[in-house]
Amino acid sequence: MLVSLIITTYNRPDALLLVLLSIERQTVLPDEVIIADDGSGISTKKIISNYQKTSSLNIIHSWQVDRGFRVSESRNKAIAKSNSEYIILIDGDMILHHKFIQDHLNNSEFGFFNQGTRVLLNQNLTREALKRMRTHFPFRSKGITNRKNAIYSYFLSKLFSKKNNYLRGIKTCNMAFFKQDCVNINGFNNDFVGWGREDTEFVVRLLNNGIGRKNLRFNAIQFHLWHIESTRESLSNNDLILQSSIMDNSSWCENGIDRYVN
Repeated sequence: MLVSLIITTYNRPDALLLVLLSIERQTVLPDEVIIADDGSGISTKKIISNYQKTSSLNIIHSWQVDRGFRVSESRNKAIAKSNSEYIILIDGDMILHHKFIQDHLNNSEFGFFNQGTRVLLNQNLTREALKRMRTHFPFRSKGITNRKNAIYSYFLSKLFSKKNNYLRGIKTCNMAFFKQDCVNINGFNNDFVGWGREDTEFVVRLLNNGIGRKNLRFNAIQFHLWHIESTRESLSNNDLILQSSIMDNSSWCENGIDRYVN
């Protein structure tokens, strides 16, 4: 099965470089890596261009003009460019366990999307990782703030990975789904501007369209580099869009991926 790994990024080239390095070290490589760039400047463009020239990864740069936080639109454009049956979404500050893609593919199942978790790195460990180009973080590493999520185990994953259709803990920084399931609900809602809720609203429509949630535990691990939190100034408006989709039992959005898919 062909798989596209889509990375959202915005003006954090040092983190993106480390993410790309962790992708190169995967046991199963993606067929293509699409960087959903929400308007980054020249430094990010140079990192991507250099990687395209020197890496064996098939890297596509999907860039849009910087008009504020428009991650829904950026993801839609990247997904529309993909040539694969299966989509894995991550953020540009997520360092991947070396079996991350293999785990998502092993857990792929028609009629479901995968929701993974993340390991949080504190500011000091993040600084060290960026300085030393470090992509390996054992369970006992100093600077991990939620250590349980760093446990890698096939046995525990089989025991604790469950299918539950709830909205708590939705994160597109570690999510995978079949591309057609995304197209069937018209992708992400481009009406979301600013941080928050675009991922939960996307899942609301997936669930309403009959696609269930599979929660992965102790597999598909990623390590989140520390950063200052994004502003929440758009959250109240985005909450209204989310609540409207919940109340209307929506399985489609009017302003979605169909603008970019032939």
